[in-house]
Amino acid sequence: MDIVSIVLQALLAAAFFMSGLTKISGMKMQVDSFNHLKLPQWFRVVTGLVQWVGVTALIIGFWEPSWAAAGGLWLGAMMIGATLAHARVKDPVKLMFPAIILTLLSLAAFFLRMSELSEFPGF
Repeated sequence: MDIVSIVLQALLAAAFFMSGLTKISGMKMQVDSFNHLKLPQWFRVVTGLVQWVGVTALIIGFWEPSWAAAGGLWLGAMMIGATLAHARVKDPVKLMFPAIILTLLSLAAFFLRMSELSEFPGF
């Protein structure tokens, strides 16, 4: 396994685990953020669960690299949605920056393991 992929998977898994936890638990910062983005609070919980699905895929990806590719793609797609949500409410780039960075890192994790995606169950 490539050390860059492993480190990136671990960092993304930790970041999205904590982000999902704060969303699911209803941390004030997340409640306020979803209100700012004009998104319903039930969607905050769904978003946290979607993040945990991606985290699970990244963790399984330590043993089955195709799962890391799927997890990176899953999280990258979700973060494109987050970036678009910020753009929809006309947030300045500095408020979109974390979403943009996580989009790029998630897609990097996907591209680093993309060749393994053909081994993903059901493909």
